[in-house]
Amino acid sequence: MIGHLFKSTSRIAFSLVPYRLPCLIHERMIHVAVIGAGAGGLCAGRYLSGQPDVFSTVIYEQTSGVGGTWVYNEKTGVDDNGLPVHSSMYRNLRTNLPKQVMTFPDFQFPDDVSSYLTHSQVQQYLEDYADHFSVRDLIQFNTQVVRVTPLVENTKEKWEVTVKDLKTKDETTSIFDAVVVCNGHYFEPKIPPIPGIEKFPGLVMHSHEYRYPEAFEGKKVVLLGAAASGVDISIDLQNSAQAVYLSHHGKQFTCKLPDNLEQHQDIKEVFANGKVLFQDGQTRQADCIVFCTGYNFSFPFLTDDCNITVKDNRITHLYKHLFNINHPSMSFIGLGIRICPFPQFSLQAQLVLSVLSGKASLPSKEEMLSEEEKDFEAKMLEWKNKTHYAHFLGSQQWDYNNELAELAKCDRMHPIVQNLYEYTWSFRVNDLLGYKDKEFKATSNSTWVDVDQSDSITG
Repeated sequence: MIGHLFKSTSRIAFSLVPYRLPCLIHERMIHVAVIGAGAGGLCAGRYLSGQPDVFSTVIYEQTSGVGGTWVYNEKTGVDDNGLPVHSSMYRNLRTNLPKQVMTFPDFQFPDDVSSYLTHSQVQQYLEDYADHFSVRDLIQFNTQVVRVTPLVENTKEKWEVTVKDLKTKDETTSIFDAVVVCNGHYFEPKIPPIPGIEKFPGLVMHSHEYRYPEAFEGKKVVLLGAAASGVDISIDLQNSAQAVYLSHHGKQFTCKLPDNLEQHQDIKEVFANGKVLFQDGQTRQADCIVFCTGYNFSFPFLTDDCNITVKDNRITHLYKHLFNINHPSMSFIGLGIRICPFPQFSLQAQLVLSVLSGKASLPSKEEMLSEEEKDFEAKMLEWKNKTHYAHFLGSQQWDYNNELAELAKCDRMHPIVQNLYEYTWSFRVNDLLGYKDKEFKATSNSTWVDVDQSDSITG
């Protein structure tokens, strides 16, 4: 008899078929828990469910639907279950990458949607992806992962995963052979210390809570940070805010910007009278300060025994930003920063499957630790010892993706993805107001055309 022992806060039950799968459980089955039903978790589920004779899978999702951060929720603060709202979507958001490079390799975006997508179009795509590959059948919705801890069972490492049914409040513990963590990293705001911020009389918030520009009608708004969210929100505010002050330490944008937008260096100090002093010595009166300063990696459900630590947004110890070096049957999909996400998730998921099924093997622990340290040292040399760039890939993502494919023994990402990705980055900084209006069209399996310019992008 094969089954799993479930320990509940109110009862003990023995289940012969612990997961709702259309296959028989036998001795070769590898039981896998996936945490999160966003893009990364759905991708992991898609590949795991493709080998039903090898893997039995359950995906835990604490909300009532799929999509993760792409699910727009007008609420801020806490959701219907009393948990912090996960999504950072705002109403007018459009992607800063075209659909042609965002797509999973085996499931294309519809032809009748624009190259630069709304969040609702991405959300619908993920819904369709889940249905097409029957991933939805694996998901337990409204289920919060409370605790994950390793244990040894018959000399083999297993994982004890405790979850809470958010409707009944019952807690249940199950045993798995592997855990794939896909909880995302756009939900816990990172807010830097600013002298005097506690005295500021106006609104102070993080971009995680920004939803629509009308809430800032006639206001003078300071946005700290000029990465994707800072730039996009500053433009979104142009027709509502009286003035927008984009504060950042990067190079000044030289392209056309909204008439009511000024650029300044980082915030130096904030005063009780509402004035904000910038590093360039200038001051401006402000009604609101919005931190567009990114997010913290957070895994509150992992016990100390998992041997995963996060310090200044560096996660240790990870091999290829993917495998828990101390416990390789635990993996993390989607940690890379400044990447082409969905295609990379696909490669990561395929490597996880290859390792779990024995098709691929990992180096020794010593070798993995050594490679992790070499990668980190190179990042620190490039980014002047700024630890929070540990998982920043940027232009290095393409070599990284090829390494994943080689290890997984699967197809590489098509070179057209890199070419189109780099092409779009080359012009966006020169046209922040209009680049999302560009359209791309496929002319063959390896060529895309910029419809406006008639430029060919060839893989």
